[in-house]
Amino acid sequence: MTTLDELHDWHRELRAQFPIITGNPEQAYLDSAATSQKPLAVLDAVRHYLTTANANAGRGTYTWANATTALVDRTRGRVARFLGDPAPLDRSGVHFVSGATEGLRTVARDWLPGHLRDGDEIIVPFADHQANALPWLEARQLLAGRGTHVTVHELPYDPSSHDYDHTALAGLVTERTAFVAATHVHHVYGGDMNIHRIRAAVGPGVPICLDAAQSVGHLPVDVATLDVDFVVFSGHKTMALPGTGAVWARNTRGPVFAPGGWAGTPNTCGIASLEAALDWLDAAGPERVRRWNTALAARLTDGLRTLAPYEVLGCQLSLAAGSEVQQREGIVTFRHRGIPSNDLGFVLASHGLMVRADGHCQGRAGERDSSVRVSLHAYNGPEEVDRLLSVLAGL
Repeated sequence: MTTLDELHDWHRELRAQFPIITGNPEQAYLDSAATSQKPLAVLDAVRHYLTTANANAGRGTYTWANATTALVDRTRGRVARFLGDPAPLDRSGVHFVSGATEGLRTVARDWLPGHLRDGDEIIVPFADHQANALPWLEARQLLAGRGTHVTVHELPYDPSSHDYDHTALAGLVTERTAFVAATHVHHVYGGDMNIHRIRAAVGPGVPICLDAAQSVGHLPVDVATLDVDFVVFSGHKTMALPGTGAVWARNTRGPVFAPGGWAGTPNTCGIASLEAALDWLDAAGPERVRRWNTALAARLTDGLRTLAPYEVLGCQLSLAAGSEVQQREGIVTFRHRGIPSNDLGFVLASHGLMVRADGHCQGRAGERDSSVRVSLHAYNGPEEVDRLLSVLAGL
C-alpha cells in the first residue's frame, strides 16, 4: 500500500494522459500484456508526423523524405538509449520489425542458421509464448533441409516456482550448446525469469536471445547488465502503435545480425509513435512504472488469496505484498475452481472488466487449461483492482 500512496499523485497525472481511459470511466482495461493503451503524446506525435513530414525513408532527397529518414535513424538510437546500450550503433544494432513475433523469427531465420553447425545444440523455452518456441523449430527444419542437423532441448522449469530451473539447465549445457532462447517476464505467470542465472548456467560464450515483449515499457531493461545478445520487443506493448517493434543485437557473439532480403518501406508512423512512447516512458520513469504495477499485482493477489474458489497460477510464495521472493511484474493469472475461464471472462466483460481468458498462446509445455489473465499498467488504479475483486467475490 505504501507504493500506491506514495505514487498517487504521479498516477493521477499519468492516467489523465490516456484519452481512451478517461473517456470510458465505466470500463476497466486490464489486458495490457496483450496491448497497451496510448498516451496523448504518442497520438500527437503520429498526427504531427503525418501532417508535416510524411514520406518514404531513404528514397528521396527532398525535405520530407530527409525528415523521415532522420526519424528512422534517430529512433534507432532512441531505442538503444532506452535499453541502456553503452555501445555505439556501429557495433551493436537496432532493427525495426512488425513486432516481437517477427523479430524472433527474423533472428531465427536470418541469423541463427549462419551461426549453427552440424551437431550443435540449442535450448528453447517450450512453456513460454509460442512466438519464442516455434521460430527455433522452423530454423532447425530449415537447417535440416541443408543437411545440417541440430538438437533442440527444452529449457527446464522449476514446477514449484515457475521460474527456469537453472540447476537443471546447467546440466544440459555441453561443448556443443550454441544458443539459448529465453523470456524476460513470463506472459502468464508474470515473474521476472532471472536471466542472469541463465548466463551463469550456460557460461560466457553462448548467445542468448531474450523475448522482452512483457518487460520493455513495463520495467527498466538495461542491456549493460543483461548479458544477452538479442532483446526483442513489440512497440504496441510499449505504448506505441501496432505494427512496429525492434530487435536490439549486441553483435559480439556469433555473426553480426543483419535481416536478410530487401527491407522495403518501414512503418514510419509506427516508428514515430515508438520514439514518442519511449520519450513518454522515460519521463514517467520506468522504475516508478514497475513499482506501481507490482503494487497493483500484489493488491490483486492478496485479495484473491482470501477467495477460496480461486487458484492463482505461478509461484505461490510470491503472492503476498510483503514476500521476500520475486514479485509479479503486473501480471496475475488465475482460475475459478467451478466456472470455466472463458465463461468467467464473459462475466467480467459484462461488468466492464476487460481481461484475457484463454490459453494465452503458450507453447506445447505450457498450461493445458485456459485461465483468466489480468495484466496491469501505470494507467490502472487500485479502485479497478478492488472493483474486480468485488465482482469475483460475488461469483
